[in-house]
Amino acid sequence: MDNNSNIDSRLKEIKQSFRLQMNGVAAQSMRDKGLDYHVNWGVSLPALKAKAAEIGKDYDLALALWKDNVRECKILATLIMPPAEILPEVVDIWMEQTDNVEIAEQASLNLYQHLPFAAEKAYRWIASESELYQICGYHVLSRLFMRGQEPNERGANEFIDQALAAIQGDSVVLKKAAWSSVLRFADLGDGFRQMAQKAMKSIGVDL
Repeated sequence: MDNNSNIDSRLKEIKQSFRLQMNGVAAQSMRDKGLDYHVNWGVSLPALKAKAAEIGKDYDLALALWKDNVRECKILATLIMPPAEILPEVVDIWMEQTDNVEIAEQASLNLYQHLPFAAEKAYRWIASESELYQICGYHVLSRLFMRGQEPNERGANEFIDQALAAIQGDSVVLKKAAWSSVLRFADLGDGFRQMAQKAMKSIGVDL
């Protein structure tokens, strides 16, 4: 069996396993919240993580799963893609094909925060005009800050400027992601906390 046939048969088996776990109530609840998918079986995140653990990291299968416009396939792709193997150009394609908040958040937490070039992408994304790109960027930066990864002076200034704009914007989801990352930024140390406090004070917000 060639590799393509093998991947096709594995995809078929994975999708069959999702159908067996179908949760119509959960899927309808997501639709009601504006999460619109071509196909959505409403499978829980813990079940998807268990499936990912069973499969292990697999570059080719992750690519094939992502191409399927199915909620569960896309999330599973972010869980099994090896961060050290995905190229920046492929990440760009995945970002272009991300069209809702759930996939943006899952990709950030499961994959993008672990990329060797995570910080470079995140700073570019928070400066984007796209809300979903910005959400991804703030989620990734939150995780990097939590791991003690400090930005240089230019990066810190750029982050604060973008976060201030996001927090003063209209999107609740984006505000929440930006605010969370500001808190993580402040936890990096006294200098970062003072910088964040000063910036937040300028818009009448206590940190």
